Amino acid sequence: MARATPLLIGLDGGGSSCRAALLAAGRRHEVALGPANVSTDFDTALATIRDALAALAREAGLEPAALVDAPAHLGLAGVISPAIAARVVAALPLARAAVTDDRPTTIAGALGDSDGAVAAIGTGSFVGRQSGGEITGIGGWGFQIGDQAAGAWLMRRCLEEVMLAVDGIAPETDLTRRILGEHGQDPGQIVLFSLSARPADYARMARGIVTAAEAGDPLGTRLMTEGADYIRAGLSALGWHPGEALCLTGGLGPAYARWLGVPVVAAKGSALDGALLLAARAAEASA
Repeated sequence: MARATPLLIGLDGGGSSCRAALLAAGRRHEVALGPANVSTDFDTALATIRDALAALAREAGLEPAALVDAPAHLGLAGVISPAIAARVVAALPLARAAVTDDRPTTIAGALGDSDGAVAAIGTGSFVGRQSGGEITGIGGWGFQIGDQAAGAWLMRRCLEEVMLAVDGIAPETDLTRRILGEHGQDPGQIVLFSLSARPADYARMARGIVTAAEAGDPLGTRLMTEGADYIRAGLSALGWHPGEALCLTGGLGPAYARWLGVPVVAAKGSALDGALLLAARAAEASA
């Protein structure tokens, strides 16, 4: 007798949204809900995940209990230690769930089954590599002590240079003058912004740095070069070498192609696709 095709669950949970997918009887069902960052609000994130699983069951015409034994992979923002991952697993109505941060799912989604590396550069950042089915990643430590090259990091660095220019220590450029003008020529307004700004607030302004760099602004060019140097160092630490695929993802990732000076490839899929792929790999390994 032919073996029934198993159910597969993938979930991509972040600070702004949670997307989940279920493969059942050859069909893919998807739902999208609110935030699911387990380090900033564990209880809310778990409630969102449970709601997503229940919604997937409804979409597929199944009882929620039918999902309990389905292989599942959840890539969640805020999973910064094995202890947090174990806590999530213990709280889920899933018997075969793997929980990681969002690095493995992003890497698997972007590369599929191919070897290569991914630099995911958005509000935050990380660099990862897949080789022989093994996934490794570095970075992603958050705005306060990491996320180099990312949008929030770029803009904070830029404002630092603006203040140095105000003090006459660093040279003025079109970029520093523009940013000061956007704050009413008042450095104090920049200070007030910095006291309450969150990473997303910084990142929303980062595209202007890319534009300035592409126009030849010295500060914009230096900041993009610093970011590219970090990405390059991360790739080297992971053992990536030219000739392997390199995929740049996230809102700012593709902007670094010019500064890295190496060929890049388009992502094959999303982090949600990657979560399903990793669930499928786990199912095959246990078959």
